Amino acid sequence: MAEKTIDRASISLSEGRFARFEAIQWWQQSLLGDARVLVVGAGALGNEVIKNLALLGVGNLLIADMDVVESSNLSRSVLFRPGDEGKPKAAVAARAAGGLYPQIRAVPLVGNILSDLGMGCFRWAQVVVGALDNREARVFVNACCAQAGRPWIDGGIEVLSGIVRGFAPPQSACYECTMGQADWELLARRRSCSLLARRALREGGTPTTPTTASIIGAIQVQEVLKRLHGLDCLTGSGYAFEGLMHNSYSVRYPISPQCPWHEPQPPIEAVEHWNCDTPLRDIWDWAAGRLGHLDAIDLSRELVEGLHCPSCSVEQCVLQPIDRISADQAICRKCGVEMTPQFLHSLGQNSALLDLSIRQLGLPMWDVVWARRDDAMIGIELAGDRPVVLKKSTETQHGHPGNHEAGGSPDK
Repeated sequence: MAEKTIDRASISLSEGRFARFEAIQWWQQSLLGDARVLVVGAGALGNEVIKNLALLGVGNLLIADMDVVESSNLSRSVLFRPGDEGKPKAAVAARAAGGLYPQIRAVPLVGNILSDLGMGCFRWAQVVVGALDNREARVFVNACCAQAGRPWIDGGIEVLSGIVRGFAPPQSACYECTMGQADWELLARRRSCSLLARRALREGGTPTTPTTASIIGAIQVQEVLKRLHGLDCLTGSGYAFEGLMHNSYSVRYPISPQCPWHEPQPPIEAVEHWNCDTPLRDIWDWAAGRLGHLDAIDLSRELVEGLHCPSCSVEQCVLQPIDRISADQAICRKCGVEMTPQFLHSLGQNSALLDLSIRQLGLPMWDVVWARRDDAMIGIELAGDRPVVLKKSTETQHGHPGNHEAGGSPDK
């Protein structure tokens, strides 16, 4: 690699925090200071990503994770300390990022990405970084990034090996393009499981080491750095690190002709005066005025409208994403049998649920809903929630903390 000649006289004892970065010819520190990055996962891999982003002076982070710090995290996670046990990983990581770089605005989002992370967070970000450990979460992130038009960098680690992949649909292959028939069958099997079986599948962890997390997290952040500067980076391609014999290699993924994320996506409009407490009927009336009339409002994610007991036919109204349903809720109080969920995807004109708000329907803050008429569709971002979500950064900087799959295995 060619070396760049640096004038040593220009480097003094009083040089600025980022002087060694700014000695790089193409480097733009102000670009990093203004950057907005969503990090999904604050486990071992997410720790390395957050640490590196803070050291580089990235100015704005959203950190999403549902878990709390446990003793087993302390051997693999650079941002956690023994006194952090029992505290939310996202909040601890955000606070630690502020310790590394006091000017950072790091917002913890404590919740399960499948149910608690609004799609507005993806639209806010310039780049999304995934430190996830299962297919279902990756499929969700991929769909949100495709709909929001945002690139994302997926990372996975297991024992001494790992992989980094960059996706920018619709222009490049996306995560779904990399999935084979066996992947889809495993995902379908998980989705068809009962409520209690789905919960059991989330238990346990992936065998990892801090060394592998350090390598893969560094490569992910290097990809963020290159993408923000407009340099060549992983796009529809990946880098596989094989740590046992160091037989590492790169791979390129073709766009799958069956993948739905490579056509132009519907436009999304941010409405600043609407938030999660806005009645859906107001949104319906506004969208009907834009499209002439509506067939339906489609939701950003699947909700459980109710639970049905197959034994005694008891019905229970729920209106929550499936991942928010507790083990106690899944059991019929009358006969003790596990109940069956009834799912909700869309609302028609005559639905009584239109009188509810986004919050009452069970959707998260700062979300997007889709108004549909025939083949025409527009997305509506409830942007009135944005300042409430981002305000958490102020609380984090003062040490007050504000459940996602963390860890970062290649896939489960």
